[in-house]
Amino acid sequence: MDSEFKNKDVCNNINEEVWNKETYNAWVNRFGTPKEAAKKIIDNPTKKINVLCNKFGDVKDKKIMNLMGSNGNRAVALSVLGAKVSVVDFSEGNKIYAMELAEEAGVEIKYILSDVLKLPKEEITGDYDIVFAEMGILHYFSDLKPFMNLIFNLLKKGGLFVLRDFHPVSTKLITSKGATAKIRKHKVTGDYFDNSLEEKDVSYKKYSDGSDEIIKVKLRKWNLGEVITSVASEGLIIKSLDEEPNLSSEVFDKGIPKTFTLVAQK
Repeated sequence: MDSEFKNKDVCNNINEEVWNKETYNAWVNRFGTPKEAAKKIIDNPTKKINVLCNKFGDVKDKKIMNLMGSNGNRAVALSVLGAKVSVVDFSEGNKIYAMELAEEAGVEIKYILSDVLKLPKEEITGDYDIVFAEMGILHYFSDLKPFMNLIFNLLKKGGLFVLRDFHPVSTKLITSKGATAKIRKHKVTGDYFDNSLEEKDVSYKKYSDGSDEIIKVKLRKWNLGEVITSVASEGLIIKSLDEEPNLSSEVFDKGIPKTFTLVAQK
């Protein structure tokens, strides 16, 4: 294991400290107050779940775990659709926003305030129909094996693991610049096989109130082969892998994978 990873516990502590700062206000700036955000979810819960809807199928009465579920938007939307949803996340600010969001939406979610890798044993029940994580999750781990092992132990036999995340071609390899399709330029500036830790701005920074205090996190960007191997190595059967373009635009980043969705079964 590389020397950078010997300090992974320190890195995890840094990431936790950052995510416990200012997150509630950041989500208010991004989504509105819990009351405002809840109204949008109630009006169209499937929109919040996005492309994962097709992977989940009918979620009514399904037991679902949202790992590192942040502000609870997905969890509340799933609950509105009839699922029994639990969230695990280590940010107090995220939990407060999520619980207020659920209350405003008139639903219940279970929010477990914990480092995902320190999830209490009594919560690892092995009876979840679906376990999912999405959009900027994997890079917080310097070793994927404990994370994938947790997922295996949470799922019941036949249960699904659904992972949607940023595609490593875009996060590790290519830099895109330009405001329109005509001037959009793509350059290979990275190393797809680089396994070092990087210091980056925390994702909610652009929605924060401008504090300059500890706003950096430590990230390990995984390539697609590493991700697939880590899932399969824990005994999960890979059912599908969709590589997706930039779904927010029909012209920007054309031809470059921006996200991927992986579905595996226990």
